[in-house]
Amino acid sequence: MNTDTKLLDVQHVTVEFHTGNMFSGTRIVAVNDISFSLEEDKPEIYTLAGESGSGKTTLSRLLLRDLDPTTGNVFFEGRNLATIRKRNDFKEFMKKVQPVFQNPFETFSPLRHVDTYLFETAINFGMARDQRAAAPIVDEALRNVGLSLDEVAKRYPHELSGGQIQRVSVARALIPKPRLILADEPVSMVDASLRMEIVNLFRKLRDEQQVSVIYVTHDLATAYYISDRIAIMLRGYVVEAGPVEAVLDNPLHPYSQLLKESIPKPQPTEKAAWAAHIDLGATEIKEYGRVGCKFAGRCPHVMDICREADPPDVQVENRTVKCYLYS
Repeated sequence: MNTDTKLLDVQHVTVEFHTGNMFSGTRIVAVNDISFSLEEDKPEIYTLAGESGSGKTTLSRLLLRDLDPTTGNVFFEGRNLATIRKRNDFKEFMKKVQPVFQNPFETFSPLRHVDTYLFETAINFGMARDQRAAAPIVDEALRNVGLSLDEVAKRYPHELSGGQIQRVSVARALIPKPRLILADEPVSMVDASLRMEIVNLFRKLRDEQQVSVIYVTHDLATAYYISDRIAIMLRGYVVEAGPVEAVLDNPLHPYSQLLKESIPKPQPTEKAAWAAHIDLGATEIKEYGRVGCKFAGRCPHVMDICREADPPDVQVENRTVKCYLYS
């Protein structure tokens, strides 16, 4: 496949783990044959949505070069991530792909001023020689998220609100001028009243800074509001993927349909109506080990073939669906 026009190109990646000891245990395919891509010249917000244990965080770790795929390849700007071995190459990659993590209070030590992290980021990525030269760079990044250096200078994490400290996390990610931000559950530790404030930041980054975002979440409300495209994950598989309005307004996979029953119907022109927080079900290890469709044990439309072999990816209009109902 030609990867020259892709910012990110994920090609048939699989990640396997083994639980237990060498004599007895369970083989878990945490990510199973997943492919998707982001265009070079079309910034977008692509959401990986699913319950705990769906594989979305494992996939995000893979995209950050935090682990290698068992099979498959990931390309960024045309380069296979598996070829990034040297420290300088990895540093250049991380300059362009920045993470924003779930709990900002775990990112910043309670014993250090938050602005020191921002200055260090600017200096370590070669944006400035010293703190004085870094100050305008740090201030610009903070202003892009609705703050300023004066507001956070010499302040400890506990002196900022949850919304403020998460915005500082986003500002830190912006300092090296990334092309892609990977946000893993960035609003799950933030009060409901502040969630829209944070997700609106990502829309602003897409529209004004031309930064693409991979948004990892179990919150379908914010996923609907923020996303251009969405992939619904279940036990390591993407069971449905496409434009967010198509997938969540008119889901085709039985699992996606089940999720929709848990969320309010949006107004036709108002995504903000999806304001409720949605918690999906807990992980069941037995579903990972199940032969055939991972949703067969809960699906109201289950057929014999669903328990015998993995369903194919079927193209239905403007999306893909992994389901025998459409094959």
